Amino acid sequence: MERCGWCLCNEKMVKYHDEEWGVPVHDDRKQFEYLMMEAMQCGLNWNMMIQKREIFRECFEGFDFQKVAAYGEEDIRRILDTEGMIRSRRKVEAVIHNARCFLKVREEFGTFSEYLWGFSKGKMILYMGHQKGQIPARNGLSDRIAKDLKKRGFKYLGSVTVYAHLQSCGMVNDHVEGCFRYLEVMDGAETARKRRDIES
Repeated sequence: MERCGWCLCNEKMVKYHDEEWGVPVHDDRKQFEYLMMEAMQCGLNWNMMIQKREIFRECFEGFDFQKVAAYGEEDIRRILDTEGMIRSRRKVEAVIHNARCFLKVREEFGTFSEYLWGFSKGKMILYMGHQKGQIPARNGLSDRIAKDLKKRGFKYLGSVTVYAHLQSCGMVNDHVEGCFRYLEVMDGAETARKRRDIES
């Protein structure tokens, strides 16, 4: 069974690839989890995020954005003292700050998912060339979303980080064409084929 090469380093990564990566996400708690894992990854690697995922879930109460938005200094200390946690106060503070920004987006759009999927008009995008492995680190779409998120106050969510989120939450299908998940993640999804979205 063929898979995307990036996931073959260990079982947890294979499981994440086989069950989650690229599946369209319309649940806000999962959107928040994926987005904040991407934010915490800055300067690190995705394998570390997957290995520490249960620690993150414990620290941030299952990525309940309502609860995280109310965190204060005591919670920050608790999180930083958790064994195995990434000890970056700035990143922990950013997650809490981003939870508050996330709530404001929900107030405006009803759900964060409605806001995010609005950029692709609700469609999963298939960029020409990506299925052959010609995948960029960022593109015009991620540039536009990152710019809007920054305007809304979000932190640690530049264009490269946002593009990785679009891949994980299924807005962009970047499974290689030979991967068994390439067709599976599109099942029931409305898709749009596009030429390469040049960086702005």
